[in-house]
Amino acid sequence: MSVSEAVAAHIPYLRRFARALAGNQESGDSYVVAALEALIADRSLIAPDEDTKLALYRVLLTVWDSLEINRRRTPPEPDSRRSGAEYSLQSMSPRPREAFLLIALEGFSIKSAAEIMRVSEARCREFLEAAGQEIAAQNASDVLIIEDEPLIALNLAELAKSMGHTIRQVARTHREAIDTIAKHPPNLVLADIQLADGSSGIDAVRDILKAISVPVIFITAYPERLLTGERPEPTYLISKPFRSEAVKALISQALFFHPRRG
Repeated sequence: MSVSEAVAAHIPYLRRFARALAGNQESGDSYVVAALEALIADRSLIAPDEDTKLALYRVLLTVWDSLEINRRRTPPEPDSRRSGAEYSLQSMSPRPREAFLLIALEGFSIKSAAEIMRVSEARCREFLEAAGQEIAAQNASDVLIIEDEPLIALNLAELAKSMGHTIRQVARTHREAIDTIAKHPPNLVLADIQLADGSSGIDAVRDILKAISVPVIFITAYPERLLTGERPEPTYLISKPFRSEAVKALISQALFFHPRRG
């Protein structure tokens, strides 16, 4: 495959990223054009043995960061055509916004995102953490934890609280989970799949989703039980033992793409 063919395959995704970064289609597309022009002028920007997609995003961010205005945090202008998520995104600090979009929207790993941003992995994690804090500040939410192991439940609760969220209940069984949402419908659910009385967290979530629309993060030692093609589909899935930063990142991602109900 030629370089031009390899580049062309990634253009739709590069446009998606640029439009989200810039806040509108026209501006985002202009940055993609500028990045492609930079590549035409200097083919060495993509090394022969380098991942083309990673290099493309790096070139785009180099163009983006070259403008001082893009390195400043400026409140977005009110726009009735802009969704709540889009407005939330544009309200974020520039570098955390870049890290969040690379990882949450484009699916890059921390390592790849750090390479694209030309920073260390530790610095990229700091940006992602900052993004999570800013998203949490805009989307402080009620969280339901469905978990039968007290120490894990406590850890999850502390992580969510540290981001500014409220823990309404820790349910240990299917019945407790259903009773809780009837009294306090949550904005986010963190769920294990194997509960104390032998009941299923998957069944609990299935029943919850019949009653309310809410993002669910499954946190489980048995991820293969969720990879069956059956609903509820594990849009957000973390395997035990988990890393705190991974849980925080997924909480931010879930609440960003599924904003809190009014």
